[in-house]
Amino acid sequence: MTSRNEYIYSTLKNLIKEPKSELNYNNAFQLIIAVLLSAQCTDKRVNLITPKLFEKYKTPNDLANAKIEDVENIIKSCGFYHNKANNIIELSKKLVKDFNGEVPNNLDDLVKLNGVGRKTANVVLAIWFNVPAIAVDTHVHRVSNRLGLSNSNDVVKIEKDLMKQFNKEDWAELHHLLLLFGRYYCKSQNPKCKDCQFKDFCKYKKAILK
Repeated sequence: MTSRNEYIYSTLKNLIKEPKSELNYNNAFQLIIAVLLSAQCTDKRVNLITPKLFEKYKTPNDLANAKIEDVENIIKSCGFYHNKANNIIELSKKLVKDFNGEVPNNLDDLVKLNGVGRKTANVVLAIWFNVPAIAVDTHVHRVSNRLGLSNSNDVVKIEKDLMKQFNKEDWAELHHLLLLFGRYYCKSQNPKCKDCQFKDFCKYKKAILK
């Protein structure tokens, strides 16, 4: 790890005291559903939706047999609810049919599930199964490019760039640090640049000063 990357990592750790997911869940199944729902939706909104969803549908088998209209009515406030409801039900059916109702613990099987892409799979692997992984969402994407950790719009390329530059045992925590830094500090609009400790080499800061 370069001295700059060590500085980025240690500074983020000092700034963000609890680098963990802000989604609420009690098991791997609830986690994967919550992450799926969080696409184009805030974690805060998802956390308002999932208690009712998980109270009514406690297991993959319950959701596999759910009526799509009933699921839509519960999740409709999180956006794209029709597609999400369909994916949740189909994902649950596949878990029951192919995985004995258990969420798989590897990338290849996770991405076979409806609505689960590489990002969602990596979140589940890192958080629930303690597998070293870096999930690249819009916040990680933005911060990585601004801080010069990557120079790509391809999420897989960004993921690989980060994996090369940071210690494997730190990947999961790094994901949360970059995500939360992007969510609360290095925002897409009106980032908090004034007091940022990375402003001397931030590409965004340099761009707006031209």
